[in-house]
Amino acid sequence: MNWFRQNRLLGALLIAFGICMVITMILLYSTGSKLATARGEFDKATAERARLETLDPFPNDANYHKLKDYIANYHVMLDKFKEELKKEMIPETPLAPNEFQSRLRQATVATLNRARANNIKLPENFRLGFDEFATALPRTAVAPLLGQELSQVQMLINILLDARIDGVTSFHRMPLTEEKEPKAAPTATPAPVRAGRRGGPTQKEKPSEPGAIAAKVLERNIVDLTFRAGPDAARKVLNEISNSNGQFYIIRTLYIRNEKDQGPPREKSAEPTPTPATSLSPNQPVTAGALTFIVGNEHVEVSATIEMLRFSF
Repeated sequence: MNWFRQNRLLGALLIAFGICMVITMILLYSTGSKLATARGEFDKATAERARLETLDPFPNDANYHKLKDYIANYHVMLDKFKEELKKEMIPETPLAPNEFQSRLRQATVATLNRARANNIKLPENFRLGFDEFATALPRTAVAPLLGQELSQVQMLINILLDARIDGVTSFHRMPLTEEKEPKAAPTATPAPVRAGRRGGPTQKEKPSEPGAIAAKVLERNIVDLTFRAGPDAARKVLNEISNSNGQFYIIRTLYIRNEKDQGPPREKSAEPTPTPATSLSPNQPVTAGALTFIVGNEHVEVSATIEMLRFSF
């Protein structure tokens, strides 16, 4: 005690050093315990990984049979869905080129008679968009597809005629890709051969495109049409196209223009003052004048691009 009283500074330093040593030992013990725990978890995870790598990935018999049932049910539901989709599409039937041309003439005459009966104006020399086949026969391979598209177009035109529109301004059909003459397949030329670093010939291979092998399951027949109609008739046409039964129609683009670009003029008429001879008596009923509608009687011009779907499964 006498030494501590004589050397207070040195004693305080020794006490602080001892406290720090105790704290350091506690921290080392705690860190060692955490390290041992982490090491044990790591060894456990490593052993589990090694065990999983050596396992046979093939499922057991119960899970395998359950998977087979799932796949079978999936194919059944997929086939059922395909059959339901086919019901919403005009089927493709075998058709000879001359038979298609005969059907085109019959459909054109029926459409013109129907338009004349409903007092609807059609473009001159209207042939449902198949103008090139009025005097020329299509190829034999593409005749069934053209017959299917003819039925699709005729159904679309009947929707317009039944709605009693004012008239069809323009109607354009996009040609099918099958209508073009098939080009001869180019002969495959070998890739250039260059010498490697050690003198051995190496050939550069072109990677195959991933979408080149996949078959198309959906095709689109596209038509562009423009017609004039009243608001009610135009609304009916758009609703019938969207909700048509027997054929999928998709309105891809739609443009509606009012026939009157400007609003109605603002007119202010002076109210006539009643003369004593024509003044109304208190017991005489007041008759309302005829109502004049400012808006709602205009006709509209509708331009639309419509896709007619056909499934190739």
